[in-house]
Amino acid sequence: MSRHARQIALLGEAAQARLARAHVLVVGAGGLAAPVLAYLVGAGLGRITLMDGDRVSLSNLHRQVLFRSGDIGQPKARLAAAQMAALNPDCEVLAMTEPLDPLNAADHVAAADLVLDCADSFAASYILSDTCLAQGKPLISASVVGLSGYVGGFCGGAPSLRAVFPDLPDRLGSCAEDGVLGPSVGVIGSLQAQMALAVLAGMEPSPLGQLVTFEATGHRFGGFRFDGAPEPAGGFGFIAPAQIAPGDWLVDLRAEGEAGPVLPHATRRSVPDFDTIRPEGARAVLACRSGLRAWQAAARLRAHWEGEIALIALGGPEEEATP
Repeated sequence: MSRHARQIALLGEAAQARLARAHVLVVGAGGLAAPVLAYLVGAGLGRITLMDGDRVSLSNLHRQVLFRSGDIGQPKARLAAAQMAALNPDCEVLAMTEPLDPLNAADHVAAADLVLDCADSFAASYILSDTCLAQGKPLISASVVGLSGYVGGFCGGAPSLRAVFPDLPDRLGSCAEDGVLGPSVGVIGSLQAQMALAVLAGMEPSPLGQLVTFEATGHRFGGFRFDGAPEPAGGFGFIAPAQIAPGDWLVDLRAEGEAGPVLPHATRRSVPDFDTIRPEGARAVLACRSGLRAWQAAARLRAHWEGEIALIALGGPEEEATP
């Protein structure tokens, strides 16, 4: 009680008890997760499942402030969990060094009371949003590239991420290509933690159905509520490579020699081919590293073909990033 006395003065003992019982799924242990984890664990959250398949790298240390130079090459999830155990041993943090994918998302979301998307991957964001919408679980999703970012409260009775971002631009910004400032990530991550605590503690008005934007140039905040936004029809969903079926028309949109997992029996095509091409199977399965080229090809294909389309984000070196 002494640890949380100043917080209880604002939230009340009943809300503090709800935090102590809560189980949160945090996907991603990087820059956004640094303030998210610290503030949720510090607030007395009961349990966190932390998923991240990546390792610490030198170029990320300026914003992933949970880690030190001596941590380079080590699994981020395990290191972050150890840091949180030192901050508050009463909070159980389960580190999972596997990435989120369409196969494991449903079980992990089902076990949690709330989901935080700190993954910096638009494919993970849409997978989490689709899963949370289907299960009625609240999702706090955020993204930062360059000097700007956003955080929003989705699902759990509010519209999904797709209701706000039904389509993707021709190019998505990436930290590798466009750069990113550590304090900007810290601002958005702190807002993510605030929204999560507000949902779990039952604070009003609810942040679900609200988007907040931040622009570091000029230090400007903006945003809007989207409570009545309709869910779009016919969006493209993601599947895992293990879900490829024998009758699928499988297309690899990566260039020859591009790094990443091998897709046996895939046809290699480029995005412009899909202006006229027709699939040779009952379902078109389009794959690339991040899912961006697959999404772009699917949009072109949908203009003249009404069959089922599924996307695969194969992962690999940084390329296209978040919306």
